[in-house]
Amino acid sequence: MSLSHVHLRAIGFLLLGSISAAAAAARAEVRVDVEYQANPIGRFALEKLPLPADNDAATKAEFTLIDGRRDPNGGELAVLHDGQVPNNEDQPSRSFFFQAGTDGGRIRIDLGRAIAVKQINTYSWHRSSRGPQVFSLYAAVGDESGFDAAPKRGVDPTTAGWKRIAEVDTRPKQGEGGGRYAVSISDSAGVVGRFRYLLFDASRTQQRDPFGNTFFGEIDVIDADGPPPSTLVEKARLITFGTDDGKYQFVIDATEAPDLAEWSEKSLKPVIVEWYPKIVDLLPDEGFEAPKRISLRFRNDMGGTPASAAGPNVNLNARWMQSQIRGEACGAVVHELVHVVQSYHSRRNRSPNGTAPGWVVEGIADYIRWFLYEPQTRGAEITARNLDAARYDASYRVSANFLNWIVKTYDKEIVAKLNSAARAGQYDEGLWKEWTGKTVQELGDEWKNHHAQRIKARR
Repeated sequence: MSLSHVHLRAIGFLLLGSISAAAAAARAEVRVDVEYQANPIGRFALEKLPLPADNDAATKAEFTLIDGRRDPNGGELAVLHDGQVPNNEDQPSRSFFFQAGTDGGRIRIDLGRAIAVKQINTYSWHRSSRGPQVFSLYAAVGDESGFDAAPKRGVDPTTAGWKRIAEVDTRPKQGEGGGRYAVSISDSAGVVGRFRYLLFDASRTQQRDPFGNTFFGEIDVIDADGPPPSTLVEKARLITFGTDDGKYQFVIDATEAPDLAEWSEKSLKPVIVEWYPKIVDLLPDEGFEAPKRISLRFRNDMGGTPASAAGPNVNLNARWMQSQIRGEACGAVVHELVHVVQSYHSRRNRSPNGTAPGWVVEGIADYIRWFLYEPQTRGAEITARNLDAARYDASYRVSANFLNWIVKTYDKEIVAKLNSAARAGQYDEGLWKEWTGKTVQELGDEWKNHHAQRIKARR
């Protein structure tokens, strides 16, 4: 099938489309292969097309912005040929994209000399309309009659010495097309042509709002006479699974910690499947939907931080987790999954003073961890050793103990109420008196006195 635009409908998780792209008459057999992963989780991994290369002809090439403006929120042109790709669905620093509100622009690649171009591969990733790729590709040797090395928008490159190679449009017929895209332009004869220059004329993917310019992560040019492509992108080791009802999907990325893959499969996976839906039920709100696709990634660059969460992405310190697989590892993951569900920064606060303090945020997470998930460990106890330093707002397990005491003494719904207020940006200390009849300071004093009396009675 020969088309002037590559329109691909996403069916399922993976789509590999191989078609004959519109091309100059002399290159009628140029192919455009597209691998599309709809809203994937985990690192950039491909099943059919090659991963980005770090030794291709574009690596040391000169990239020049011929027309259009770079969005200052994104990376420089250098990110397009550094062999790297984004680690998640919204990583502007690892993506190049044209300024919001503009209709794309033109990028020239100078390879330094004419080479036998075997493939041109492009990669992008974004959760919505900035994922698909829409561009025209032109090429030239540079000695063509009337050659213009920098044709601006409004000038047809084919009238300025350039040859049109392909038209690419990976937008699905329905929906925004969020996800990962890899596009590979090649020729059935083995070589697209012998060129020094390539010109990308990129267009926005939609016109309804300013945010339609593609998040390009990498552009590779494979030299038919060059070395075999190598990649900096590790071959992913992913454990993908979901809840029995299919409502929630997860991926554990053990690429940087393959020694933890078996433990993740046997021990961590069952905890996630059981407890993530429980956490969602514990922290409800009318109209609120917790993330349905969650990524957990082992990392080796987290220093002394055991784990962290950002949106639906959980980072796990590989070394720390390895040392705690028979200790706190699973509990730490439950704590971070609570942060995923809390989603306190997913909505704009309705009040400038409504942001919940950190001790409330972490106290809720540790309350669910220590008093619901693993109460048998007694990991949040107030003892004679830590009583003097104990404060209701000390955060983490100490604040969790305070919340547990409130649940048992005053209001069994206090955690759900705090969560709703924090999620809506309406937290205020006055709520404590409204809910319990006492200020949080009064409650804190009463809680501490309760533990002091309990410890004294045991002596």
